[in-house]
Amino acid sequence: MTAATRLLAPDPGWTVTTDVVVVGSGVAGLMTALHATRAGRVLVVTKVHVDDGSTRWAQGGVAAALGTDDSPHEHELDTLEAGVGICDLEAVRVLCEEGPARLRELITLGAAFDLDPAGELLLTREGGHHRDRIVHAGGDATGAEVSRALVAAVLAHPRIQLIEHALVLDLLRTADGRAAGVTLHVLGEGTQDGVGAVMARAVVLATGGMGQVFSSTTNPSVSTGDGVALALRAGAEVTDLEFVQFHPTALWLGPDATGQQPLISEAVRGEGAFLVDGDGERIITTADHPLADLAPRDVVAKAITRRMQALGTDHVFLDARGVPGIADRFPTIVARCRQEGVDPVTDLIPVAPAAHYASGGVRTDLHGRTSVPGLYACGEVACTGVHGANRLASNSLLEGLVFAGRIGADLEAGLPEQGLTARQGREQVLLDPTTRPELARTMTEGSGVLRSADSLAATAKALLALEGRDSAAPSPAAWEATGLHAVATALVAAAQRREETRGAHWREDFPLASDSWRGHLVTTLSGTTYQPVED
Repeated sequence: MTAATRLLAPDPGWTVTTDVVVVGSGVAGLMTALHATRAGRVLVVTKVHVDDGSTRWAQGGVAAALGTDDSPHEHELDTLEAGVGICDLEAVRVLCEEGPARLRELITLGAAFDLDPAGELLLTREGGHHRDRIVHAGGDATGAEVSRALVAAVLAHPRIQLIEHALVLDLLRTADGRAAGVTLHVLGEGTQDGVGAVMARAVVLATGGMGQVFSSTTNPSVSTGDGVALALRAGAEVTDLEFVQFHPTALWLGPDATGQQPLISEAVRGEGAFLVDGDGERIITTADHPLADLAPRDVVAKAITRRMQALGTDHVFLDARGVPGIADRFPTIVARCRQEGVDPVTDLIPVAPAAHYASGGVRTDLHGRTSVPGLYACGEVACTGVHGANRLASNSLLEGLVFAGRIGADLEAGLPEQGLTARQGREQVLLDPTTRPELARTMTEGSGVLRSADSLAATAKALLALEGRDSAAPSPAAWEATGLHAVATALVAAAQRREETRGAHWREDFPLASDSWRGHLVTTLSGTTYQPVED
């Protein structure tokens, strides 16, 4: 599509003013909002309800070096190994060194994590970790508990206001390019209806991921890449979009299932479950990777995909029948499986990889600042550099906690005066909302777990053809479809450029990693450039 700088939308019919506006209500958004109150008044806008987002679906836990046999340095080494050579070392150190304190801060806010018989935090292990350092809540309901605690804290805070059912549209900017607020559309509910404007001295994007760009994902329906699309239109740098992590074990619901798929946490494998094919043969062993079934997610997802290709099947199985007390340890997972007629106590669980997490996003520094002054990003929408080419299990909630605190400190250090907004440039032609299923199917087939020059070229061609199916009627469905198309186009362009296999990016025609590609692809409205990693 043309390099438009804003969506086609009605002019704002109402305006509210605050000091900081936070877009999103997952762990990153809510924790940022709490920290930002030290700088002034905060308005949280969220797409559906305040507790609807990816955080509450998280079955895994929060990683932090808390054990007596563990250290931030060891956590750092595991994170760097998973990131396959392109993590930002300083960002990883910040994450691992500040993580334990941020986790304890979450506990003081009321989050109740599982304890061992001695009353200490129960530490477990997940894929890619060499130590027991994952804390959980309710066995496999960590995200729900984290969300509950943060929602309660935010709703009780006198300096935080909330607008629900609000789809963010575009960044408002001053004549010199500084963020001055956002436009948004309240989706038929709430006190303010239709398109409005939030004027703010700083804007924080915490919109979550973009899993809905694929036909099969563990992400909820709200994860449509709104923040990345907004940032691109605003001229911000986004990076590492090609590194989309596919979770190895989404519950397979049948060949025609689309949209959000239930997740089978790798914590189940951490308790002894293992992957097998239809013949009962192990999918991955120590001969393939020292950690076998607990190898980093990209390794396991690739092993599953290879086996499915070899056998001509669309799923494999997780054998959790030997996990002690599985129904007590993983009550949410067991209940969901039983809804689909599978009892993990006695049955093999059918699983397949599904789009799960975007390691890339809006590029930030160590304080969450993007390349647009006054615009911050936190959580999955951001690319802080901690994940590199592949996120280490249970580092995502931790990243939200750590960098929310850093953004709060930066805001507290000084907010600028409210700027006057300037009219932005060309409006973007909207995509017909009926293109979404085709877009998602095209992305899954040509830019999913397996990629090649041919598959990516076919995907790029199909995305270009979809531009011809436009819409002159602004609507939430058209805005979401248009944003998804922009994100998909940028992702495919980066995946075409990166002629190697690294982490979550797997090129069949370039099966090995290359030192010449040890760097980042940075995308703006002007195009995509390559920046090598600084040793």
